[in-house]
Amino acid sequence: MRECRSIYVEKAQESLAGAISEHANGRYNNCANRCYYACFQAAVHALIDAGMSPPPTRATWSHEQVQAGFARELIHRQKVYAATLRDVLSRTYLLRQTADYTTDVVSETQAERALRRTRSMLEAIASRGGASS
Repeated sequence: MRECRSIYVEKAQESLAGAISEHANGRYNNCANRCYYACFQAAVHALIDAGMSPPPTRATWSHEQVQAGFARELIHRQKVYAATLRDVLSRTYLLRQTADYTTDVVSETQAERALRRTRSMLEAIASRGGASS
């Protein structure tokens, strides 16, 4: 059976592939959605890899826990990842919120930037032995 953390690596890679495909086909709202989930899943992998787990009161990770845990623990305190990744999850989350829950649409430029940030995050995690792009 696969390790739990490796499942999140596979999910992150699949989400990134989806984001790339959606961008190539001009579906920028879907691209933003997939970018966020690629980052989220990679961050879950990184947290598990660092020995962290969801709080005992929850069976799964919340968006807030992953965003805060990745930025606070793995970037600020432990300095496992570069400070340039500090706001990738929160920025990509806000773009996903726009794409999924508002009447605004994600532009091609916004989607391209999200894709670039997503690739950077997954590459950084890959360099530590996790997800690859």
